[in-house]
Amino acid sequence: MIIQLNSDKNLTIHEAFRTQLQDMLKDELDRYSEQITRVEAHLSDENGQKNAVNDKRCLLEARVQGLSPIAVSHMANNHEQAVMGAIEKLKASLESKLGRIQTH
Repeated sequence: MIIQLNSDKNLTIHEAFRTQLQDMLKDELDRYSEQITRVEAHLSDENGQKNAVNDKRCLLEARVQGLSPIAVSHMANNHEQAVMGAIEKLKASLESKLGRIQTH
């Protein structure tokens, strides 16, 4: 499973945070690692330099063998929370789609 991290112009992903995010994605999506070929995480700060509630966004796109890409997003007060929320949504979506395939 290839993990690619992207950010908008308002955010710089430092190496320590990059490693933390990659480890988090690998750990949380390990169950699906044989079906997922690639995961792209797009992090953004919707309001730039302004402080606002729930303005950090994480969009996750998973490329799954034999399926169309699955995309989910989550907004939170910080990027770590946004990533965790998006991971939970992605796991639910994967469980739903892959579960349907296994039952047919």
